[in-house]
Amino acid sequence: MSGETSHQAHIGPYRLLSRLGGGTGDVHRAAGPDGRDVAIRLLPPGAAPDVPRMREVLSPYVADVLDGEAAGPRPYVVFRFVPGRPLAETVAGRGPMSGDALGRMAFGLAKALAAIHRTGLAHGGLGPQTVLVVDDAPVVVDFALTAGADAGDDVRAWAATVAFAATGGPDAPADALPADLRPLVAAASHPDPGARPSADELAEAASRLKFPAAAAAPAARPAAEALAPQAPAGGPAAPPAAAQEPEAYESEGYESAAHDMAVTQGWARLLAAMVVVAGVGVVIMLPIAGLVLTLAAVTLLRVAGTTARGWAGAVGRTLLTVPYAAVFTVAVPLGLAAVSAVGGKLDSLTACAFGAGAGAAVLWTAPGVSAPRRQLERMFLPVARRPRAVAAAVVGLGVLCLIVGVGAMTLTPSFSPTYGLQRTLESSMDRLQHAVNGV
Repeated sequence: MSGETSHQAHIGPYRLLSRLGGGTGDVHRAAGPDGRDVAIRLLPPGAAPDVPRMREVLSPYVADVLDGEAAGPRPYVVFRFVPGRPLAETVAGRGPMSGDALGRMAFGLAKALAAIHRTGLAHGGLGPQTVLVVDDAPVVVDFALTAGADAGDDVRAWAATVAFAATGGPDAPADALPADLRPLVAAASHPDPGARPSADELAEAASRLKFPAAAAAPAARPAAEALAPQAPAGGPAAPPAAAQEPEAYESEGYESAAHDMAVTQGWARLLAAMVVVAGVGVVIMLPIAGLVLTLAAVTLLRVAGTTARGWAGAVGRTLLTVPYAAVFTVAVPLGLAAVSAVGGKLDSLTACAFGAGAGAAVLWTAPGVSAPRRQLERMFLPVARRPRAVAAAVVGLGVLCLIVGVGAMTLTPSFSPTYGLQRTLESSMDRLQHAVNGV
């Protein structure tokens, strides 16, 4: 370690273990308060990473952002620790990529950028040093750390990084790339940023790439010459390239990986939605206690894994949604009272309870309110990756939703412990209903 961390064992609640490298600031391996392995990127003074938005990036090809500190004399960002080697070291040790490995690299990097761009951020530093290779798949790290990053620049960086992976050199000529990859790299490198494809378009095009597994080897020979093993003197000569039968490359591998991730995220979203539905049902049965629990839950989800300074911002963001939720909490009973004028009997307490349920739903699902739901989805991702676990979770939450739904529709809501408020609401709604029906 060096600098300010050489004489201290902690950064915030994280215990430093070892130095991992340089780049945009220093990076250290550390242990979180829960014992989890993390990587902490220390940033230069004055850096202002958008940590809440960075945490919304969800992709198997991007290292999760767990925490961070944007203020203070030494900002930092906490990433999930990824046990991989930088692409630069991988290519230096094993030679340029080709075939299936190159296809996974091109596709995975495009999917990573698409996930980052979807949150309104840009990487700003994509390259062989910020791409880790894990089980022959890329995992992007250190994104959105620099100011002024642009999505168009990321696309151009994608082209340079894929070309490096294919050739082992930073300035490889176009004819050194596999033929099917050349048009895509050329489009991503277009001088006019507006003419470049988006990251989503890159991913879609990369998923359709097909080229022989050994196609990149002859063209990349000059860059990898020193790494290629030489035949011993007098040994058998290598077969000529024309005599080799290249194995046909199919895109099913990384298309399957993308499909699997989409399925996993779908299950995580379903589980999160079921939790929200059950929570709203509880609020309808217990309006006061349920609303308090909902406020606490959405606030805690916002600050899950953050430092102490994150609490203030999370509480503030929750408080900003309270007036919006209050409007629905009041409007729904009034609307039900208006409908009762047309016909039908309105139970006053039930109308107020449905108003509370509507307010709770707003706290979870209002436009612009995504952090609590995304955190729930992130929490369910480990479960969603295991078929048996997700099946058990769906059954369990499904039964819970059914029980809560039946209770919300059949039981008389309880405004405990504010019984005085219950009587006031019931009396006010009865007077309103009588006034509406008398019009």
